[in-house]
Amino acid sequence: MKLRTRVEEPSDAPAVRRVHMAAFPGPEEADLVDALRRDPAWLPGLSVVAVDGNELVVAHALLTRLRIGKGKGLALAPVAVAPEWQRRGVGELVVRAALEAAEQAGERLVVVIGAPAYYGRFGFIPAARHAVSGPYEVPEEVFQVLPLSAYDGNPRGRCDYPEPFETVAGGS
Repeated sequence: MKLRTRVEEPSDAPAVRRVHMAAFPGPEEADLVDALRRDPAWLPGLSVVAVDGNELVVAHALLTRLRIGKGKGLALAPVAVAPEWQRRGVGELVVRAALEAAEQAGERLVVVIGAPAYYGRFGFIPAARHAVSGPYEVPEEVFQVLPLSAYDGNPRGRCDYPEPFETVAGGS
C-alpha cells in the first residue's frame, strides 16, 4: 500500500467529491464539504487527503472551525474513504494526518460525532468530561472531544456547528 497524506489542493475538489459520493449512500457528505469550502469555517490547511502512488485521492478528512461556548474549536467531519480502500487503515491514516495538522496549527480541541470504538483510538473521549455539549440529540458517548496539547481547559460550553451542517447535512 503506497499512500501518502497531504493538504487538499483546490484542484482536488472534484476528486474529494467523488470519494464522498462513493463512500456514502447519498450526496449529503459531498454537498457538505462543498458548502463548507464556501463558509468562513473553512480552514484550508485542515482539509487532508490520502493519495495513492498515482496521486489519485482515495480518502479525505476535514476539520472546520466551530464555536464552543465563547471560544473556538474544530469539528472533524466528514471523513470518507473510497470503497476499494476501506478496512485497510486508510481512514485512520487520513484522520491522524488531519489531527496532526491541527496540532501543528496550535488548535486546542477537536469535536466529533462518531463511534467511540473507532474514534477512541485517536484519544477522543465523551465531550461531557470537558464540559462540552452539542446541539444534536446523540448518545453521550457518541459526542466526543480530543484535547490537543494546547488545550488548557478551554473552550467549554455548547458547540455551534457552521451553518452548512444545519442546511446541507440537516443537523447530522
